[in-house]
Amino acid sequence: MVLTKEQEAFICRKHEQTLKLRNEYLKQSSNPFRHATGEGGTVFDAGLARFQAMRVSNYEHFRPTGHSFRTGLFAVVLPIAIYAWMLKSERDCREQKYRTGQVAYKDRRFKFI
Repeated sequence: MVLTKEQEAFICRKHEQTLKLRNEYLKQSSNPFRHATGEGGTVFDAGLARFQAMRVSNYEHFRPTGHSFRTGLFAVVLPIAIYAWMLKSERDCREQKYRTGQVAYKDRRFKFI
C-alpha cells in the first residue's frame, strides 16, 4: 500500500498527538500527590466529558425532519403493522377453516378438552 505525502503527514500528526495524550495520562495517573488537587479517582478526560454531555442533550437539539420520520416509520411502525396484519390474516384463515368444518376438532391446535 503506497501512501501519499499528505497521508503520511496525517498519520505522523495523529501518532504524535496520541503519544502526547498518552504521556499526559501516564503523568497524571502516576502522580502521588494527585489527591491534593481535589480530583479523586480517575483522570479527567475532556473528550469523554464532551461525549457524555452530547448524549444527555441529544433530545434537546433533535429536529423532526422527513428523514427522521421515514426512519422511525420504516424501522418501528411498519414492521409492527406488517407483523400484526400477517398474524391477523393467518388467524382469520385458520378460524374460517375451523368454522366451515375443514379441520376436525381432534386435529385443532388449541382444544378445550
